[in-house]
Amino acid sequence: MNAYITDLAAFLPNTPIDNRSMENILGMIGGVPSRTRSIILRKNRILQRYYAIDPATGRLTHTNAQLAAEAIRRLKPYAEFTIAEIECLACGTSSPDQLLPGHALMVHGELSSPPCEVVTTAGICLSVVTALKYAAMNVALGLVGNAVATGSELASTFIRAGMFRRVPPESETALEARPILAFQADFLRWMLSDGAGAAFLTATPPAGRSALRIDWIDHLSYAGELETCMYSGAVKNADGSLTGWRSFDSLGETVSSDAFLIQQDVSLLNREIIKTAVDRALTRVISRHGIEPADVDWFLPHYSSDFFREPLRRRMEEIGFPIPQERWFSNLSTKGNTGSASFFIILEELFHSGRLRKGEKLLCMIPESGRFSMAYMLLTVV
Repeated sequence: MNAYITDLAAFLPNTPIDNRSMENILGMIGGVPSRTRSIILRKNRILQRYYAIDPATGRLTHTNAQLAAEAIRRLKPYAEFTIAEIECLACGTSSPDQLLPGHALMVHGELSSPPCEVVTTAGICLSVVTALKYAAMNVALGLVGNAVATGSELASTFIRAGMFRRVPPESETALEARPILAFQADFLRWMLSDGAGAAFLTATPPAGRSALRIDWIDHLSYAGELETCMYSGAVKNADGSLTGWRSFDSLGETVSSDAFLIQQDVSLLNREIIKTAVDRALTRVISRHGIEPADVDWFLPHYSSDFFREPLRRRMEEIGFPIPQERWFSNLSTKGNTGSASFFIILEELFHSGRLRKGEKLLCMIPESGRFSMAYMLLTVV
């Protein structure tokens, strides 16, 4: 049973925003320019990103569902393709436009396409992997003739100035000595951005053009071993448990507790993310699939900040799985961190770059710090 990605598309809203213009669009917290912005941007090495925000009015230009729909409309797996032919639609996101209905149903509504199977996958960055795996299994089993998977984020709604309190001066001072502390300050404001990606899948490769065969997808959760690290809609308690927003006595108490912000347990992240990505997950993948560094022509890691690139490279080398930097592919610096959309946006750029050759193998790594989940997949160019 086979599944092939026969086309990929990405949609990044409006014009690219450089580092100098970010705060003009997102706004200043408390009306005061951020003192941490330049430090964080220097560490994450993002040069530009995209927001679904009108710079002149500050109003949203797209919903999350519209971002995903725009990516789907850009798919061209064959010349005569139309969205009316989609048989299965699987959409992943961590920032749906509403609690209910499901995100994928709203995307389907935006497309105004005929009836088809529709499923929403929830989570953070790995929601795109679960959407892709659902789509791949559907076509591989012959349940549908084709499937579309998407990942999309409207992160800007979380990071506009009105959602944040001012960063304490002591946190700003500590950043230079310990840059990991940026996650405790307003790191996410200078990291996250908006975008969407889509993939078209069939059970057979197309004639006369390249495709990516999905050899395997390993999706592993370590929530049974580790507590929550990244969260929203809740507050974290001293014992590591979460209190969800619906447990508060009033909406006012929920808001005053910052329960609706995206938050990160920095010490836990710093201690466990590389260990989980390499020591726990990669070693298991190596053992299970017998893969060796020489087998990998391209390594596509999704990491939230360039801050993690060197620790990741170093630890991979230490366990005996070194991949030379020239075989790594990332567009973090130009496309930003778009959460669940990032993997498809990375893969789309490489797929359409003209750099891939028949028989090459792509090892993809997608981590999620929510409660430490990891995905690795192997794709082969056919």
